[in-house]
Amino acid sequence: MTRTTTDAGHDERLRRWRLVLGGEEADGTGCALTGTDAAMDGALTSLYGARTGSGGRSGGRSAGLGASAPSVARWLGDIRTYFPSSVVQVMQRDAIDRLGLSTLLLEPEMLEAVEADVHLVGTLLSLNKAMPETTKETARAVVRKVVAELEKKLATRTRSTLTGALDRSARINRPRHRDIDWDRTIRANLKNYLPEFNTVVPERLVGYGRASQSVKKEVVLCIDQSGSMTASVVYASVFGAVLASMSSITTRLVVFDTAVVDLTDQLDDPVDVLFGTQLGGGTDINRALAYCQSQITRPADTVVVLISDLYEGGIRDEMLKRVAAMKASGVQFVALLALSDEGAPAYDREHAAALAALGAPAFACTPDLFPDVMAAAIEKRPLPVPTAD
Repeated sequence: MTRTTTDAGHDERLRRWRLVLGGEEADGTGCALTGTDAAMDGALTSLYGARTGSGGRSGGRSAGLGASAPSVARWLGDIRTYFPSSVVQVMQRDAIDRLGLSTLLLEPEMLEAVEADVHLVGTLLSLNKAMPETTKETARAVVRKVVAELEKKLATRTRSTLTGALDRSARINRPRHRDIDWDRTIRANLKNYLPEFNTVVPERLVGYGRASQSVKKEVVLCIDQSGSMTASVVYASVFGAVLASMSSITTRLVVFDTAVVDLTDQLDDPVDVLFGTQLGGGTDINRALAYCQSQITRPADTVVVLISDLYEGGIRDEMLKRVAAMKASGVQFVALLALSDEGAPAYDREHAAALAALGAPAFACTPDLFPDVMAAAIEKRPLPVPTAD
């Protein structure tokens, strides 16, 4: 008898449910897996154990990749074969969290087998001090690959967005006749068109920003390097390198826990920046802002970006006074609770509210939104604060 399309669809649904449920008696599918499907099921079971229809874990099988680096490396190779990159990255993170595989990442063979992403970079950075010399070069190669991919993705839009913002901020609103940008002036005054005279009344003149009058903007990235800020540190280091490559911006990069480290001289290589951080430890935001404040020479042309979850271990009132003083002097102050794709982070709500009261709203920012935030700060416009869902 010829199989129908309906039969094939039914079999496919059983196959998918079998992969989801794990194959113990309770799955109820009666479907046997072979070939690639069986290998996929083995890779899932090694990490997650048997899955049952009731949501519990069966007693027949349990998760485990073994204690040796070779067995884990084989498993990593399997999941890269059977699953797309985005799924592989999730499974790797689960393996590190569920099965305590962090120490195995100190093996060069392991690092060569993993699918590199921002979270893996964070794990490697947290293990940096414990990493043997034989592994460090491999680790740097993994980090460099991720950084290069992020730069490729983020650099073009960041440069184009900020170049436009810098151009607009340099325009002259009361230009001399020879400096008038007539095209922009006409467009800015179209509402003043007088049809009876077939003309536009130029109520507001827009001028070109002359090179002799344009002043470099200064950006200070002040990054909390506590353990919860791992992804933010990675993205901020990449953005710092992109900003430093723009001749119209002077960029300073400062990282802190209870100590403050200025990594500005390493901005040409974000990998060096990342390996210069020490994830974990306490937090002294006030001390970090005090250092940043001491480096500001032209407040009206400076943007300070604090990237922190705001859990302050230093002097809270002094921190807030320092932010207020910077804003009063003309500094554009931006507070980002996170710079990552991970959604709303845990943060100190009291400190966030206090900053908002000073006119410095604190919010989480995705890497895609960061160029727009910086452009608004440079132009001294309201920040594009994401709305809550």
